[in-house]
Amino acid sequence: MTARPISETIASLMPRAKTELTELVAFQSVADPAQFPKSECEAAANWVADALRAEDFQDVALLDTPDGTQSVYGFLPGPAGAPTVLLYAHYDVQPPLDESAWLSPPFELTERDGRWFGRGAADCKGGFIMHLLALRALKAHGGVPVSVKVIAEGSEEQGTGGLERYAEAHPELLTADTIVIGDTGNFRVGLPTVTATLRGMTMLRVTLDTLEGNLHSGQFGGAAPDALAAMIQLLSSLRAEDGTTTVDGLATDAEWDGLQYAEAEFRKDAKVLDGVGLIGTGTVADRIWARPAVTVIGIDCPPVVGATPSLQASARAQVSLRVPPGQDAAKASELLTAHLKAHAPWGARVSVEQVGQGQPFRADTSSPAYTSMAQAMEAAYPGEKMQTSGMGGSIPLCNTLAALYPQAEILLIGLSEPEAQIHAVNESVSPEELQRLSLAEALFLRNYAESKRA
Repeated sequence: MTARPISETIASLMPRAKTELTELVAFQSVADPAQFPKSECEAAANWVADALRAEDFQDVALLDTPDGTQSVYGFLPGPAGAPTVLLYAHYDVQPPLDESAWLSPPFELTERDGRWFGRGAADCKGGFIMHLLALRALKAHGGVPVSVKVIAEGSEEQGTGGLERYAEAHPELLTADTIVIGDTGNFRVGLPTVTATLRGMTMLRVTLDTLEGNLHSGQFGGAAPDALAAMIQLLSSLRAEDGTTTVDGLATDAEWDGLQYAEAEFRKDAKVLDGVGLIGTGTVADRIWARPAVTVIGIDCPPVVGATPSLQASARAQVSLRVPPGQDAAKASELLTAHLKAHAPWGARVSVEQVGQGQPFRADTSSPAYTSMAQAMEAAYPGEKMQTSGMGGSIPLCNTLAALYPQAEILLIGLSEPEAQIHAVNESVSPEELQRLSLAEALFLRNYAESKRA
């Protein structure tokens, strides 16, 4: 057992962490075989499994989940009578989008301006490395004081629910006293933050059909109904003139009473262009943490290059609706489906397919685990008090775990602060945040074990 501070131990482990994150980012692990080979996800899963075995985890397994992907599980036994902590991350990533817009290759970890760039560096391959760092540091300082389960999901970004359904079918597997979800982030770099709420989501694919086949726009345009024009009009009905989400029957007036997000700071974080206004009403926190938000995330239509003067017979779009705590995602999905069917113009034929769904989440921030985490974060970030914020994104597994293990305390931390630009081009992670949050997690596990012995 070393006598040096645990913070120094974690600092000494950072070069290894960078090497490992480089290896993990290199896998093009987008859990959509239509975009990337399934073998890339399988290789990433095997890398994670090997990393757990190297840390003496037992029962390491690649779990074949119902959506056709693999989640990786491992168990590290602690001292007799110690509590069990489940550590979560996911190794699948969003597609890189426009690779030409990246300043360095998306699947090649690249250091620039004090940050490490690469798809998944923050969301959430970096989260898995954070867990490894914390456990290694504890091993160097007398051992891990709790029993640890690790679960690394393989399809979180797709929202296809594989791990949720697997956990429901095997409820004994992930049972724990406390669960640390390593997939959120600090409110800003250097400000330790736990996430108290997550918006849920529903994802729908809507198709409009108006003609038996495409038509010449000169010969038939002006009378024949164009499916693409119908789709544009339908999607426009989902927002008011000020940009507020308008789904028939869906409440949009909730207010956030916690940490506030200054508009100027949000504009900077979101990289809003000069002269372009924000959308919606209320505070920024109201809009991104407490209210629903609809987004058109894809439209099938002819590209500009090669377009012909034709009326489109059919059009398809994918619509995402973020659902705040206090609302039910299934009910919101019903309302959105009804809205789309009711507002399709010109009698266009409408079909709606559900392609993803997850419930919103609200943590119990009064639990003893939060006290242990607050102490740990304040030690890892000297001079800063732990803050509690919301998060506009979704982690569907949270509600599954809360339902399966109602006695478990659930904490959400991670590396996805605003500068990380997760889901966008040039995603990156702050190595300083990785180091400090790994320290916070190590101290939390120690504090939590001591609180259970008291």
